[in-house]
Amino acid sequence: MTKITVIPSTKNQHTQLPLGSISLRKVAAYARVSTNTDEQYTSYEAQVNYYMKFIQERPDWKYVNVYADEGITGTNTRRRVEFNKMISDAVGGQIDLIITKSISRFARNTLDTISYVRKLKDKGVEVYFEKENLWTLDPKSELILTIMASIAQEESRSISQNVTWGKRVSFQSGKVSFAYKSFLGYRKENDKLVIDEDEAMIVKMIYRMFLVEGKSASGIASHLTSLHIKTPTGKSTKWTQNTIDSILRNEKYKGDALLQKKYTINYLNHTLVKNTGQIPQYYVENNHPAIIDQDMWEQVQIELARRDELGAKYSSSDVFASKLICEDCGGFYGKKKWHSNSKYSRFVYQCNRKFDKGKETCRTPNLMEEDIKLKFIEVYNLTMKDKKRIIQDSQELIELLTDTTQLDKEIENLNDELLVISELLNKLIKENSKSKMTQDDYNKKYAELTNRYERTQEKHNELIKARESKKVQALNLKSFISNLKRVDDKLSEWNEPVWMLLVDSAVAHRDKSITFKFHNNNEVKTK
Repeated sequence: MTKITVIPSTKNQHTQLPLGSISLRKVAAYARVSTNTDEQYTSYEAQVNYYMKFIQERPDWKYVNVYADEGITGTNTRRRVEFNKMISDAVGGQIDLIITKSISRFARNTLDTISYVRKLKDKGVEVYFEKENLWTLDPKSELILTIMASIAQEESRSISQNVTWGKRVSFQSGKVSFAYKSFLGYRKENDKLVIDEDEAMIVKMIYRMFLVEGKSASGIASHLTSLHIKTPTGKSTKWTQNTIDSILRNEKYKGDALLQKKYTINYLNHTLVKNTGQIPQYYVENNHPAIIDQDMWEQVQIELARRDELGAKYSSSDVFASKLICEDCGGFYGKKKWHSNSKYSRFVYQCNRKFDKGKETCRTPNLMEEDIKLKFIEVYNLTMKDKKRIIQDSQELIELLTDTTQLDKEIENLNDELLVISELLNKLIKENSKSKMTQDDYNKKYAELTNRYERTQEKHNELIKARESKKVQALNLKSFISNLKRVDDKLSEWNEPVWMLLVDSAVAHRDKSITFKFHNNNEVKTK
């Protein structure tokens, strides 16, 4: 006959301690407040004091610590420093029990809540949710916890939706918010945005170095770093190319504001993505005082686009780099040192591709810096004799470029055409599913419609590009006129800012002559 003997358990399956043993439980608490306002800070201090007293009053508990995060959102745990430290200490055996006010204080993300509770349970660490009166080592707790955590997560989703809705209503009414602490050039004064003159000087320096001196974003960053100027956050003097680039592209420096540049796609991890048309944007003009005038800001955007197009070919090593072009091969001229180890050493400008693969590929000459400068002064003075006529011609051209009525009409017609083709395609697909149309007939009609759609779409895109091109040309001319009005009518010596602002490119010819092309597309060739 089979005999079964029950061997009673001697240890607690979770704590691994002998049953009936009396030992002090190492207890900690976790507290968190959702915002960092003064009122909530009081709540934060109150929670810390409450849990410290609550734990120390129990004779069977040993107080470890109160871990507390302030001003941190609860929907994920990545940035909650104290929370993560507490979990690490608990897993490391320093804590047996964690007390917290509620599931929503612990985590509003269901996955996080269940994951951390299970992780702690595996190490024999219990969590007590005071509001729900829930002890996680209780076998019935996981089902209840899952339900409650899901409710807390839904609450977070609802709150997130309300916040998002509030922001969008604010955007629609043109209300602009600023991150004052990390936005260079402005500060808040009596609830108004005012220019910080000291910081504004740095912003103006960045724009001037980029546009007038031709410096790259990385070059400007290095210069500011060498001067030990603090970055927009005020926490470092180490500037980066990205920081400079964002300052140069930010429309807020001309007094405007583009709202909803980014949006949140996941309320749990607060993932922000660039808004490229998924949701509406709002552009507010003349919202606040401008640091950079509109003309200069527009010139910078045009120059940014030009350099983006050049890519790795762009160089800011000197004023002629990326502007002086070889007639034979189209390559840029670069500064080279001749006879570097002798007393006859000197700098010349030579086509960068002249000796590609060890062979002479073009026959354009080397040019001396002084010759280039003298030729520019000669062309400039000749051109400025017709300054009034040039300005008048440019203004008339701007009027023609800004009139896109015909293009707009053609684009609208093509939009209608694309809609019609889409409807025909949908109709064809439905007919194919219901009628006895042969597969060959269907494929033929489908191919005809898709080809027609692609041709129309291609033409539509070309017209859009043409309209954008006219817009860029008009802005370019507007900036050119603005600069032309500011410069002197005659140069007696080399002027670097004038060269940078007015000249688009210069082509070096075999006979050592140079054709200078200005930003109004006017070309003048030297003898």
